[in-house]
Amino acid sequence: MKFNKWTLGLAAVGAVSMASAVRADEPKLVPVQALSSTVISGNVDVAAQYNTGNYGPNAGVPAGTSQNKIDAFSLNDVVISLDKAQDESPWAAGYHIDLNYGTDAVGVTGNGSQTVNAAGGTGSAAIRQAYVVVRTPVGNGIDWKVGVQDDIIGYEGNSDGLNPNYTRSIAYSVEPTTLLGLVGSYKIVNAVTIQAGIVDALTPSAVTALGYYPASSDKTFAGAITFTAPDSFGWAKGASLNLGALLNVDKYGQDNYYAGFTLPTPSSMITVGGAFDLVSVNNASSVNSKNDSGWIAGLYTSIKPTDKLSFNLRGEYYDLEGTPTFGALTSAYIPYAASNYGSTNLKGEEITFTIQYNLWANVISRLEARWDHADSGTAFANNNADGNSFLFAANLIYQF
Repeated sequence: MKFNKWTLGLAAVGAVSMASAVRADEPKLVPVQALSSTVISGNVDVAAQYNTGNYGPNAGVPAGTSQNKIDAFSLNDVVISLDKAQDESPWAAGYHIDLNYGTDAVGVTGNGSQTVNAAGGTGSAAIRQAYVVVRTPVGNGIDWKVGVQDDIIGYEGNSDGLNPNYTRSIAYSVEPTTLLGLVGSYKIVNAVTIQAGIVDALTPSAVTALGYYPASSDKTFAGAITFTAPDSFGWAKGASLNLGALLNVDKYGQDNYYAGFTLPTPSSMITVGGAFDLVSVNNASSVNSKNDSGWIAGLYTSIKPTDKLSFNLRGEYYDLEGTPTFGALTSAYIPYAASNYGSTNLKGEEITFTIQYNLWANVISRLEARWDHADSGTAFANNNADGNSFLFAANLIYQF
């Protein structure tokens, strides 16, 4: 049976039914009802950036920033999303797809391998999310996501427009970006939601570069719980506390522990938040006598005087441990030219200030200044002996 492309296009968007396009003497076709309820959305994210210092092609850059964006215009991300939401029925089903391309693109490649460290993005096309969600009527109902999905821990996420700043946090660079597996979500009461599941093993690129790979049967256990303050909390209503962990069972895997909160204040213009990340990389071997570990603490403040204008401030402090040659944390997550350090314990901080003013409809527009500092050693560009790095950027995100 043949149809012209115009007819197929009309059927795809629900303008005509497939049944009406079939000749009377041929068997009737049932229209694909799911297409008519699919929502298409996405965004285009671009920026221009200036960095102080003489950065060469192999110079280390602060975590949360990208070597590919130094003194350049950048296509950060183009995201196309397809979504079929669940209804309220006990056995509801739906799906979600995020396709992304650009310097900040994250997700899985064609062979199913996951992005663990995305401090600078992959710079290539990727499937960020692609999962089926089904509900089982147990208690209040459990929603199961099966497939590729965003990580369930962290203060910042993979959607640039939903983060308070243009550059990513240092903590974001030590957290997995995507999970490939099964994760269930259950709302115990309106104020308490839990997530739990099992996904493919997460192994940092610095560990696999040394020839250590997880077995195909190795897995990561993922869990998180969210507490949300109800309306009875007055000005603090909507405040949230998030606790989560990703625990690997493979010998050379990575474990992440996370705690974060957001808190409104008596002033409706001001919101504060905080995050704490603890990461441990199981890469002890004959050449590296101990595992690498470290922690990062961050504070956030957002001041929103009007619906269009906001001021967002982020500050972080990190304390990471790893051998310069075999340290997964120093060589993969904090690319500060680690061989220049006299010690294997890296400490430093960053402060980021962002002005956001949404002048155009559907457009997020930002100006940002960021300062990074390493407490010891020669960090970032080779000529920055004082351990300082400065970044200035303009960012536009069109959402549709």
